[in-house]
Amino acid sequence: MKDKSRKALISVGLAVVAAVLIAWAGSQGGSEIGGFPVFALGVAAAMLIQWLVFIPSFAKQTEKFYDLTGALTYISITVFLVLASPGIDARGMLLAAMVVLWSLRLGGFLFLRVMKHGKDDRFDELKPDFARYLNTWTLQGLWVVLTAALVWVAITSDKKVGLDAFFWVGLAVWILGITVEIIADVQKTRFKNNPDNQGHFISTGLWSKSRHPNYFGEITLWVGVAIIALPVLQGWQWAALVSPVFVTLLLTKGSGVPPLEEKADRKWGGQPDYEEYKKSTPVLVPKLS
Repeated sequence: MKDKSRKALISVGLAVVAAVLIAWAGSQGGSEIGGFPVFALGVAAAMLIQWLVFIPSFAKQTEKFYDLTGALTYISITVFLVLASPGIDARGMLLAAMVVLWSLRLGGFLFLRVMKHGKDDRFDELKPDFARYLNTWTLQGLWVVLTAALVWVAITSDKKVGLDAFFWVGLAVWILGITVEIIADVQKTRFKNNPDNQGHFISTGLWSKSRHPNYFGEITLWVGVAIIALPVLQGWQWAALVSPVFVTLLLTKGSGVPPLEEKADRKWGGQPDYEEYKKSTPVLVPKLS
């Protein structure tokens, strides 16, 4: 077995272990169906969905349904947890609605993007290798679980808290985050669709304040979710606070900012206007001036 394939299988195993641990922690003090924790069932289903869609995707050597599957997993599992959790309160319902709205927007945006371009070159090297491609889908399942953990805990938790100050502050932060993300995505899409901008980098609108304003918005909205969920956490459920930490690390240290910065440096590095843009524009948190 090739070294990369072996490492991929190890990664699959570690991802499953991580999912099991978060399933156990998030299930403490939560709803049950037939003696099985609803939260844990949701985690298991999130992973299973990825593996089921992986099978035809590997057979057809396509990645077109990767992003769409991730978005639909958020939506389907969240709706399932709402329906399976007796006595769900307003906080849980509103958090569920927030996740569904976010998933519909982001999933639709990513799916239309890959359909427009016909492919996603990130997967070119991975698709032929069963283990590495399986790992990609497994990690997407873990991404869904870790990102949505706080929302799913709030939905399934036996502890109910009214719409207090945490809710309203968190809602304001979430609205700020998703608004920034949407505006940034729209501005970049319009920029790229303008033939006059071919071969140029975007440095207007929100992109003049931050080199990655969409990622700033993404992190901000999940911080808002965390603030809303805080009052219902109890015992091992506090482990679900990994959600905003995971999102932040993923976007700033993993598959978000670093590869995009490297790609931009390869394409425009050395150009005076690009070097000045990098020097004067923060990587993530927008400048106010």
